[in-house]
Amino acid sequence: MDESPKLTPRQQQIMALILRTIETTGAPPTRAEIATEFGFRSHNAAEEHLRALARKGVIELVGGTSRGIRLKSDTLRRLRSGLPEGAEVMADPTADTLTLPLVGRVAAGSPILAQEHIERSYAVEPHLFARRPDYLLKVRGMSMRDAGILDGDLLAVQRGSSAQNGQIVVARLGDEVTVKRLRHGPAGIELHPENPDFPVIHVDRGDPDFTIEGLAVGLIRNTPML
Repeated sequence: MDESPKLTPRQQQIMALILRTIETTGAPPTRAEIATEFGFRSHNAAEEHLRALARKGVIELVGGTSRGIRLKSDTLRRLRSGLPEGAEVMADPTADTLTLPLVGRVAAGSPILAQEHIERSYAVEPHLFARRPDYLLKVRGMSMRDAGILDGDLLAVQRGSSAQNGQIVVARLGDEVTVKRLRHGPAGIELHPENPDFPVIHVDRGDPDFTIEGLAVGLIRNTPML
């Protein structure tokens, strides 16, 4: 049986922040957010702590994105008992696997979990996710690149019709299903990409064509790492 990694108090605090941020927003924190949280003078200090965590095998660092932090498959299980208060994991620790349907392209006007959208099912460890997902959605395009969500990745989604400001959601707008970060703007709802090459989508309050399909609660990398 593997021993839990020996983390310093500061490393435990950073892991707790990573877990809380994934739980509340669906994506890990940036280096800048970590530096601000702990009062580091530069982003390099946050990077050094992350590299130390990577060397201890509890996270992976993915280059080219500002939120390129990936939890190892057994990290949540191994650290669950040793993290500070506030980093409680919501997934069922007694379950060995989850069987999740993989949703591919969604036809206009039909439910996202309609049988014709389901390509296959995946058996995954529940400890991969801060919250229990209901399905996996295959990501199309690079609009969420800087959140570490790339074309072809499998986004773990918890079904729901509401979300907090700043969370990453799966939203339906007319005939399109999209993954974006939700913001509440002065004129209505804003769906923000995490890539400056893509525009913000503005939605009027009460728009009947807009619905939230679910909340992003994790990610499975399905693309080669360079």
